[in-house]
Amino acid sequence: MLRELHILNLAVIEDAKIEFTSGLNVFTGQTGAGKSLVIGAFEVLLGLRTAGDMIRAGAEQARVTGLFEIHDPRIAEQIGALLDQTIESGEEILITRKLFASGRSSVSVNGLPVTNAMVKQIGQLIVDIHGQHDHQHLLKPSNQLNILDAFAKCSDDRLRFAEQHGELRQLTKTRQELTTGADLRRQQLDLYEFQADEIDAIEPQLGEFPELQARHRVLNSLQKIKQDAGGAHTALYEAEGSVAERLQVITHVLLELAELDPGIDEIAEQVRSSTLALQEAAFELGRYVDRLEHDPAEVDEVDQRLNVLNRLVSKYGDGQKSQDPLAYVIDYRQEIGEKIAGLRSMDSDLGGIDDRIEVCRGGLAIIAKRLTKARVKAGKEVRPLVQAQFKELGMGEAAFEIAFETLTLDGTPGSTPGSPGSPGSPGSAPGSAPGSRAGPSGLDGVEMMVRTNPGQPMQPLRKIASGGEMSRIMLALKSVLAASDRISVLVFDEIDANIGGRLGTVIGKKLRRLANGQNSAGSGAGQVSSHQVLCISHLPQIAAFADNHLRITKDVTGKGKTRQTHTTVAPITGKTRVEELAEMMAGKQVTATTRKQARELITAAGE
Repeated sequence: MLRELHILNLAVIEDAKIEFTSGLNVFTGQTGAGKSLVIGAFEVLLGLRTAGDMIRAGAEQARVTGLFEIHDPRIAEQIGALLDQTIESGEEILITRKLFASGRSSVSVNGLPVTNAMVKQIGQLIVDIHGQHDHQHLLKPSNQLNILDAFAKCSDDRLRFAEQHGELRQLTKTRQELTTGADLRRQQLDLYEFQADEIDAIEPQLGEFPELQARHRVLNSLQKIKQDAGGAHTALYEAEGSVAERLQVITHVLLELAELDPGIDEIAEQVRSSTLALQEAAFELGRYVDRLEHDPAEVDEVDQRLNVLNRLVSKYGDGQKSQDPLAYVIDYRQEIGEKIAGLRSMDSDLGGIDDRIEVCRGGLAIIAKRLTKARVKAGKEVRPLVQAQFKELGMGEAAFEIAFETLTLDGTPGSTPGSPGSPGSPGSAPGSAPGSRAGPSGLDGVEMMVRTNPGQPMQPLRKIASGGEMSRIMLALKSVLAASDRISVLVFDEIDANIGGRLGTVIGKKLRRLANGQNSAGSGAGQVSSHQVLCISHLPQIAAFADNHLRITKDVTGKGKTRQTHTTVAPITGKTRVEELAEMMAGKQVTATTRKQARELITAAGE
């Protein structure tokens, strides 16, 4: 519910703090006092209208603040999701909109900046304004279907349909992706398989490349290696006076000296060990030189293998010089192996996905049949109840019905027996686009239709032009569907346009019942969920039913160029309220008789 509305520097309202109560809140006041401005401020707050030219003259900015209490847990959850905050049932939210003379505006919720679109969505969840009908919740066919489903008590089936519909959409999307990309997948698979075969045919091994490079260097330098290594071996061991021979002589001399002087024993031993190590090295060098034979076949084999591996590296390597470039090629082979398996799996999945789609469609058809049956039944029940409300509200010639359109899952409109637009019978809902897709709410599109005068065609609610007429139609619908509608704050403007006092009493009674959770739909009367109702009225018969009566007054202060208009809003009770009702009946010529009549209206409304 709306707990408080604070308006600062908006048009003729300099500073007004309006406190609301649960139940029926009625605004009254003289013509031109600014009653509609209060509703306008409400619309500005929720982003339902622009207000660049509404800043009070001389002010740099205007501000409208609304304090709401959210009692419905589901609505609290939806608002919390929009704001990315945790909103508990019973918690308050503060919406603030600032308007600047430059034309800029800003809006925040609970002190945090939000977008205008977010505030509009929040407004659609908690407020329904009737009179400026472009913003009415019940005018949208999707919302009409939501309320009809709640009336029909088929929310569980609708939830199951939505879940399976989401699964079908995902399956269909996957199938489309698989089908659309079949040629591309085949090309990719052919490429990957070719690359895999090419790599597998060569069988590269980790560490092979640097080993082959080393062997290639040896084979290409064999003559020089053999010549130099042979010369070194000769100098070390085979030549007369070789290094090994001379070391042996020196070793023998040192060993004899060590017998004479033990002080050089360690030196002699080191020379002897070095001589033995050098002889061993010379021996191994000789064997190495003996093995150095030129083998043209090996040279050719190494060259060919290196050429093959180099081509592989150039095609599948990473282009970076690394110790073993084949490592990247081997990793790439593993990667494309996984891709090949995935692409082959996708082709096999396509066959099974069709079976899953058919099973899902079959389940949806069963649920959709139950939903359609419940909705058609509810439509038949709602029609006479709404028409009875029309009659009570002075619209005895008006007619109401719910037109249905049955859609198929592939988006092609279907047909069900029953003339289009006939009461409670499936048919073609006006305004529905041929080929429109069935959504997660089921296979039914609905449109609430009204005919206000005989001889006129039935028209969708959204095409009713008269504000006062629309408000009464909405009051009739709300009276019947109140228990099914989660919108907690209802605002009625122009609801008493072109009606008399007798009908005003009927409307006032219905507003009171709607606000206090009483079913006024005729048969089956009982308690329903209550709404907070805000209403602007010119009729004392309606104002008498107010739980909270608010009077709007306009005063002019100052002289000459300093004259300014001020609008104030204040709750009235007791004698002040009686005086206001008497003025609404008799104008400024209030008499004891009109005061008595005003008291009688209040007493009768209370009863």
